[in-house]
Formats: sequence, C-alpha cells, structure tokens
Amino acid sequence: MKPRRRAAGFALLIALGAGRAAFAHKPSESHLALPLRAGGGDGRWDIAIRDLDDALALDADGDGNVTWAEVRAREAAIAATAASALKLTSDRGPCRLAVARLEIAAHSDGNYASLPLAIDCPAAARAVVVDDRLLFDVDPRHRVLVSARDQTFVLSRADHAREIQLGPAVASSIPGFIAEGALHIWAGLDHVLFLLALLLPAVLRREDGHWAPLPRLRPALADVARIVTAFSVAHSLTLSLAALGLVSLPARLTEPAIAASVVIASINNLRPVFGRDRWLVAFALGLLHGFGFSSVLADGGLTAGHLLSSLLGFNLGVELGQLAVVAAFVPAAFLVRRSVAYHRVALIGGSTAIALVATVWFVARVFEIPQWS
Repeated sequence: MKPRRRAAGFALLIALGAGRAAFAHKPSESHLALPLRAGGGDGRWDIAIRDLDDALALDADGDGNVTWAEVRAREAAIAATAASALKLTSDRGPCRLAVARLEIAAHSDGNYASLPLAIDCPAAARAVVVDDRLLFDVDPRHRVLVSARDQTFVLSRADHAREIQLGPAVASSIPGFIAEGALHIWAGLDHVLFLLALLLPAVLRREDGHWAPLPRLRPALADVARIVTAFSVAHSLTLSLAALGLVSLPARLTEPAIAASVVIASINNLRPVFGRDRWLVAFALGLLHGFGFSSVLADGGLTAGHLLSSLLGFNLGVELGQLAVVAAFVPAAFLVRRSVAYHRVALIGGSTAIALVATVWFVARVFEIPQWS
C-alpha cells in the first residue's frame, strides 16, 4: 500500500507544480510583415491582446476580459510601446517608423492588435536590420515571426535582430524554422507529456494483466519506432494540410482535444485498452497535434512562395525535437525498467500525474472561451 501512496503523492506533486503551465498550447508570439523595398514601405504588426495585457494591464476593471473599449483607451500606449521596441536601421541610415490607428485581427488563438506601419528608409538602402525587443522581458519564450518579401525568419530574445536584403538575394528560411520547430516541441509541454505517456510502457510488456520488463532492448526500440513514425506521419499530414489552408480547425476545438489526447494516452498506461497497437493511438491523436503545430505557420502571414520552405523547415525541426526526447528517455528507461521505482513512480505515478495535469489543461481550455465586446 505504501508504494501506491508514494506514487500517488508523486503524481499530485507533479500535477500541482505543472498544472498552471501551458494552459494555452500556442506559445506567445507576434507576427511582423515587412514587405520592404528601397525607400521603405508599409508593414503590419500583429500582437496578441493577451500579451499586451500582460505588458500594459489593458484590463482596466480586472474582470479577466479585455474589451474593445479597454484596448481603444490604451491605443496610444500600445502604439508607443511597439514603436519604441522596434528599430529598423538600413545600410544608409535609420528608417523612420510611424504607427497608424490600430485594428483587430483574429488569429487561431484569439484576438490580436494589428498595427499598420508606415516605414520610411533612405532611397539608396540595400539592406535593413530589424531589431525587435517587444515582450521579451514579459515572456522570455516570446517569438516574432517575420515575413519580409521572400524572406521569413523567427526572432527570439537571444536572436532579436536580423538583416533583410532589399535586393534580389534571398536568405533561406529553412534553418530558422528548423530551430523553431524543435523549440516548439521542447517548449510545448503538452506535446512532450504526450510523447512520454506513449513511451513509458515501451520498455515493458503485458503479462497476465501486469506490466513486466522486456528482456531485450530491440523489441522496445521497434515499439518506439512504430509509435514515433505513426505520430510523425499523422501530424505531418495535418500540419501540411492546415498550413496550406486546405483544412482548418479552430483552436477552441483543437486545444481541448490535444489536452484530452494526453489524458487518453496516460490512462491507457494505467488501464491498458490498446495493448501493442498503441501506434494506432499515436497516429489518430497525432492528427490533432498537427493542427496545433500548424497554428505557428498559418497565423504567420506567410505567402505561398516561402510557406513551403518554412513548412519543410518547421516540420523537420519538430521531428528532431521528438527524436531528442526519445533518445534521452528510452535508454534511461530501459536501464531501470526492472526497478520498483520505474513501475510505481515512473509508470503509475508519472502516468497519473500526466493525466491530472492534462485534465486541468482540458478544463481550462474548454472554459477559456475568448470574449470580445
């Protein structure tokens, strides 16, 4: 009885510690469109209302619902904060930036303040350095998806400046999106926990209604290969279809569904239903996760010309991120698979904790319905 109590206590501690994290699957990000040419041009900057609320306390009455009137009341502060955080410097001198009257843009994860930008650069400029420092102090994980002519890239706190070529030379967007795809896996706790829930029993087998350790590593690797391949094929399919605009599901459906998928995968470890056919579960639920991944690209305002390269890079980064999780977990799990700690703490306690955390996410995502008035 004591091992069960210890496992339950372990699960509760993890759930309490992680329950608040990742209520929303999509990480903090903004979208900066800069179709610049020699002399400047017009641009647009979409910034999530929830992020601006964190930075500027837009919710004046504290009711948890930022209204259109509250956004309008702080429009000058929003424009000034954005303009002061974005610096555009050409090879012929600084560019002047003016922010027009803000609008509202609907993205997959909620409402964004959309700021039209008027940019004036020296006529002889051939390159412009974009330096964006907005929101990194509020959320160090914040990302800025930049679309500039035929160039796309991602800015982060550690890499917040990038040069845009105004001439014919085009920088590849693939490396930046490979990194973004890998970071999306490592920073997206729901995807990591989903993978772990599927991997926990990979070094075990069912015998007479109980989990028993596998005698050799090869069957475990074969099971992992089936699971990861099924998950990868499924999320790649829906990621591609959604990012290309061929299929679409709103975040208010996909986000609770992703949380529910984590619950299902975890409970299956405690009360197995699917057995060695867990790869089918990985495929079916991977279809949902692909829609979650797609929001990063679909909301980025990428044009068809460089959406494919960004999609390729992001998907490759997701695969590399998954493989890193697998490579770190499976060998360690195999070494300790025979121990009581692995059965009680990792499999039972860990699966219970993951199910509890994902249940909290599910409830939060179902009832966190965006309102606008």
